[in-house]
Amino acid sequence: MSAITGDDPRDASSETKLTFPDSWQVEESDPLSASVMFASGLIIVTRNRYLSWPSLLLSINSVINQHPLRTKEGGNSPLSTLILAVCALFASYIPMVMLSVGPNQTQTPLPGA
Repeated sequence: MSAITGDDPRDASSETKLTFPDSWQVEESDPLSASVMFASGLIIVTRNRYLSWPSLLLSINSVINQHPLRTKEGGNSPLSTLILAVCALFASYIPMVMLSVGPNQTQTPLPGA
């Protein structure tokens, strides 16, 4: 059997030099990650449990869809967005655990309520 010329992968004449693209960096920030960070900060302040779960899911989405070769050196890391969303989830549910009313305790109304 004869080999087809130019089809041999060991042929040195078909080698090409490895070249990388000029730039993979994206000069703009990730708007989804920035909005999730803003929402997580808002959740920490307001302790809104219903918004903390979507914020956590969107931060997981930003971690999954990150492109490490496209990020700038000083840019926001999706991992920091995930950590802030987990802290927001923790901050929204911790008052339910810490401020629970036991069977022998009575809940006093807040002033002005």
